[in-house]
Amino acid sequence: MGGLKEDIAFDPPCHPRACAIQACLTRSSYQEEKCQAQINALYECCNAFYVERGEEAKTPSCPKPNLLRLRMKQRGQEA
Repeated sequence: MGGLKEDIAFDPPCHPRACAIQACLTRSSYQEEKCQAQINALYECCNAFYVERGEEAKTPSCPKPNLLRLRMKQRGQEA
């Protein structure tokens, strides 16, 4: 996984972090609780992506901004 700026600039944005979640899930027999760091990293990237590009920006790797904020709030992350 690259740095935040590199992952936002990736095509599609934040895709390396979404792939990291998939790889973690595969390694952990799809036990999501073992992949919390990867999920947090994706949400961090997605939040920065929307801050940088605006809420109308789209990437298949990220939930829509309102859903992202809800998920981050549920996880105790700052949005």
